[in-house]
Parts: sequence; C-alpha cells; structure tokens
Amino acid sequence: MDINATILGQSIAFAVFVFFCMKFVWPPLINAMRERSEKIAHGLQAADQAEQDLELAKEKAADTLREAKQQAAALIEQANKRANQLVEEAKDQARAEGERLKAAAQAEVEQELNRAKESLRGQVAVLSIAGAEKILGTAVDQGAHNAMLEQLASEL
Repeated sequence: MDINATILGQSIAFAVFVFFCMKFVWPPLINAMRERSEKIAHGLQAADQAEQDLELAKEKAADTLREAKQQAAALIEQANKRANQLVEEAKDQARAEGERLKAAAQAEVEQELNRAKESLRGQVAVLSIAGAEKILGTAVDQGAHNAMLEQLASEL
C-alpha cells in the first residue's frame, strides 16, 4: 500500500462525508438553530413588552393611588366641614334653648314678683287697717274703706 493512495482514499471518503453532511445533516441543524434563534428573539421581545406593560401598570397604579388619596382627602375635608357645621348647629340650638329657658325663668320670676307684690299689698292693707284702728281706737269699717285701701295698694 502506498501512502499516497491511502491519503487519496481518505480524502475521497472525507469529501463524501462532507457532501453527505452538507446535504442531509446541516439543513436540519441550521433550521433547528434558526427556529431556536427565532424563539429566543420572540422571548426577548415578549420580555421587553412585559417590562413595558409592567411600567404602564405601575404608573396606572400610582395614578389610581394618587386619585384615591385625593378622594379620601376630599371626603375627610367634607366630613370635617359637616362636623363643624353640626357643632355650630348644636351651639345655635343650645343658645336658643338657653335664651328660651332664660326668658321662661325671667317670666316666672316676674310672676313670682307680681304675686309677692300682691301679697305684700294685701298685708300692708291689713297692717294699715290695724294701725289705723289702734290710732283711732275704734274699728274701721272694711267695706267702707275698700276704695281707699285699693288706692293705697296700687300706689305701693
């Protein structure tokens, strides 16, 4: 055997092997690698889209939270105004009730004062008659002097 013939035989076998690989092995491998590359590209694109969606969701959540805080602040402000209004209404009602009670008490005091004056007038009339009887030494006729006693009582 000659070394040149062996190298020539190995070269031919290698060329047939390369041709076989290029015709039957490489195309499925290239297709598989291309599909895998496309899947990876789609996955990266989906990840980018998901990241953008996440950012939009975060912004939307922040906006919603800000809106909710503003609404809560408005509700609290409205509740405080209503509470202050109720307090003022209660104060006004208390003042009105106090004024009414004060007026009623003042009217009652005036009635008591009038009753006391009438009672005092009656007692002064009786004392006046008793004093006149003692001074005159005789009994004074009650019926005859009624007009005089009423006049005296009204002056007092």
